[in-house]
Amino acid sequence: MITEINELYGRQTNALDIAPALRSHADVQSRPSMQINTQSVICNRCGMQTNKSAAALPHQQYYCPQCINLGRIVSNVDLAFVAEPNQFQVLDRPLTWTGQLTKDQADCSATIIEHFQQRKAHLLWAVTGAGKTEMLFPGIEWALANGLRIAIASPRVDVCIELFPRLQAAFANTPMILLHGRQTEKYQYSQLTVCTTHQLLRFYHAFDILIIDEVDSFPYANNPGLHFAVSQAVKTTGTQLYLTATPNDELLRLVKRNQLSISYLPLRFHRHLLPQIKLHLIPNWRQRLLKKRLPNRLIRVIDQKVTDGQRFLLFVPHVKDLKPIEEALRAKLSSGAKMMTVHSEDAKRLEKVTAMREQRLDFLITTTILERGVTFPGIDVIVLGADEPIFSPSALVQIAGRVGRKNDRPDGNVDFWVHSNARNVSKAYQQIAHMNKLGALKLRDA
Repeated sequence: MITEINELYGRQTNALDIAPALRSHADVQSRPSMQINTQSVICNRCGMQTNKSAAALPHQQYYCPQCINLGRIVSNVDLAFVAEPNQFQVLDRPLTWTGQLTKDQADCSATIIEHFQQRKAHLLWAVTGAGKTEMLFPGIEWALANGLRIAIASPRVDVCIELFPRLQAAFANTPMILLHGRQTEKYQYSQLTVCTTHQLLRFYHAFDILIIDEVDSFPYANNPGLHFAVSQAVKTTGTQLYLTATPNDELLRLVKRNQLSISYLPLRFHRHLLPQIKLHLIPNWRQRLLKKRLPNRLIRVIDQKVTDGQRFLLFVPHVKDLKPIEEALRAKLSSGAKMMTVHSEDAKRLEKVTAMREQRLDFLITTTILERGVTFPGIDVIVLGADEPIFSPSALVQIAGRVGRKNDRPDGNVDFWVHSNARNVSKAYQQIAHMNKLGALKLRDA
């Protein structure tokens, strides 16, 4: 139950979720929760259309099944909201981070500020490990110092959880909040919000600056409801910044049509190129796995890494592959190899990731859940079955980008073990080659 008026600033909710004493407040406005058409209904919170028969309630009322996980929206109860007033204590120098940007990062940062000032949507295409977060700091500082409200949204909870403490350290005196589906902390009105893209459905014309990180990532990519959430969460006078290392075709089409400006950063912060993919052909590895075996060549490579103390991530296509692959490896590897499996629904997921980060494991066997948003210094990457459709080209580029992220080991091995050189693998290889070509030109001209 919402009991304070500032909990509604730039927010929208079912009107019945507001304390009765607040419903008559002069600043509280309302709008219909749904549009009712002849054959369908359209939810005004998520923008999704549902057939009437699937959304029907008694007495000719309707609800939205598409965004029900955020609380039920029904046609006979309005959406209530309060216009964003930007009631913040403005600091002259909100940035407390004392690090230094490289020249390449500083150039990108200046472009970001320019587009913030002009309220123009912009795409920053920066390779994995380029230091996108740090490049945002000057632009966020400018926005905070000018009393603007900012949100940084990502499709993935893990990315938000990792990003939030970094922003807290960089803007130590600025109130901010982290919002995602697993949290229990009470909502507080804040000038800076870090959230999943799903949480944007709770906002209405709230943000002057809305930054979408990992814009190509599931579930945001190709999700019209989340795209609608972005358009509603930003003010009509506001703007968006899109960040990605792997832009999808939709974004590139907007760039080609001059509907979205773009800037590039093809070099990582340490000015090394991306590690290129190495392909290894292993036909019929799945048939071997049915017999609880893996190809001997792969076993030897993994065993050598464990012996050498070279930590790595082993990506596999499906959750169902985790257990048999782990069992096959335990049967063949040297005794004492420390490994675990992890996937998105794993109740101990965060503890396992922490164990890997603290170097208590030799390797993790993982699904695509660790393709982005996490950093394990000095690791290699192996992808088994990289040619399977579950691995999109952008996912493969992101996976490759887990390698060489730190200055003390700016390179490393990215090994894809495949049944065939499929289109997704070829596109990932070509995208890395393209950014490395741009990076080489930048190094030459430096």
